[in-house]
Amino acid sequence: MRKNIVAGNWKMNLTRSDGLNLVEEVLLKLPQKKKAEVVFAPSFLHLYKIAKICHDYDGISVAAQNCNKECIGAFTGEVSAAMIASCGADYVIIGHSERRENFNETNQELAQKVKQSLNNNLKIIFCCGESLKKREEGVHFSWIEQQISDSLFQFSAQQLKNIVIAYEPIWAIGTGKTASAEQAQEMHIFIRSILNKKYGNKVAEGTSILYGGSCNKMNARQLFAKNDIDGGLIGGASLSAKEFLKIIKSV
Repeated sequence: MRKNIVAGNWKMNLTRSDGLNLVEEVLLKLPQKKKAEVVFAPSFLHLYKIAKICHDYDGISVAAQNCNKECIGAFTGEVSAAMIASCGADYVIIGHSERRENFNETNQELAQKVKQSLNNNLKIIFCCGESLKKREEGVHFSWIEQQISDSLFQFSAQQLKNIVIAYEPIWAIGTGKTASAEQAQEMHIFIRSILNKKYGNKVAEGTSILYGGSCNKMNARQLFAKNDIDGGLIGGASLSAKEFLKIIKSV
């Protein structure tokens, strides 16, 4: 049975004290019988401390927001998968739309990052998604398939057990357009069908696929009710303990 996951991606937000306060408040107010694994994805600054705080909590994990494709070397300002693992983190986010767009990360580069992460026993939240232009051109399905096949299909079914996929409808983030729960479910079904073609039904049905659009306390329950949406990769709403807790309780 695949896992429900609610991951909060803080991006470049929260000072050290603000981040620690947020984690402590969420942990204090979490329901005893939560139905989802909760993942905090802070900046590198917070990683070691928050991983240490969360270590003894069941169903609470910590993720880095990125890693370098190389294992070691003269790459000023970069952080390797091995460094992330040494901090006690469980996951790393790879291929987020902001990384793809702002840092020109290619599918091939992301495949190298996946390899480095797996080599260091990190689980992966792999992001894929299409722009408004791609959707309007009607190539959104093939675009998503290319992203997944280029970056993930070199890995075995056994390795894929350590990979979670997050679908980001970039066209519905900050554009004034809204992705309905039905549109999200349609893409999640499609992603699962891609995995089924490559790895078979057991792997496809066992892979958690998260919704990475503008998920908040207002639409989370409707989204998470869909059969193929296994939780969310939450952005801005994860910066408020109160709102993040409401999303967690929506699973």
